[in-house]
Amino acid sequence: MTSDNNDNNIPGFAEIVNQLQGLVYNTVLGIVQNETDAEDVTQEVFIQIHESLAGYKGEAKLSTWAYRIAINKALDFEKRKKAQRRGGLFKRVFNTAEAEEPVSFYHPGVALEQKEEAAVLFNAIDKLPEKQKIVFLLHKTEAMPYMEIAEVLETSVLAVESLMARAKQNLKTYLQNYYQKNNE
Repeated sequence: MTSDNNDNNIPGFAEIVNQLQGLVYNTVLGIVQNETDAEDVTQEVFIQIHESLAGYKGEAKLSTWAYRIAINKALDFEKRKKAQRRGGLFKRVFNTAEAEEPVSFYHPGVALEQKEEAAVLFNAIDKLPEKQKIVFLLHKTEAMPYMEIAEVLETSVLAVESLMARAKQNLKTYLQNYYQKNNE
């Protein structure tokens, strides 16, 4: 009897892309919140998967391994983007660059009439501490169970539950503040 993680049963790269491209893209999009950036980061994820496939030992499910890579690539992208924004802020302070326009929100799963509310929600999600943000997105946008999130993040289910509870509380606070300001 063979398992999916057996070296003999690891699918080819094209099959991996077909199986995982949706979950990788959606995970990345939830983190970077920009369609073009998500496409670029998704390509980076699959480049790394391709380059690392020979070393994949099957210790984790292929999807778990792909989630880890996607999360790490998306977080690295966000860190680079924030560093560039800080540099851009410095330039704007000294009038050496034009102010950048904020990127508009787009997610394929959000209906047109709900875009404004979704943008507010994703803006609040973006304010969460990194681990809370990842746990919330994996659970709510990818419908991933806590046990699998714990595997992806290499932590305990209890830690995931705690992060989720704190994320919900922080989101409640952020959104409550937003709606109080905008309904006055």
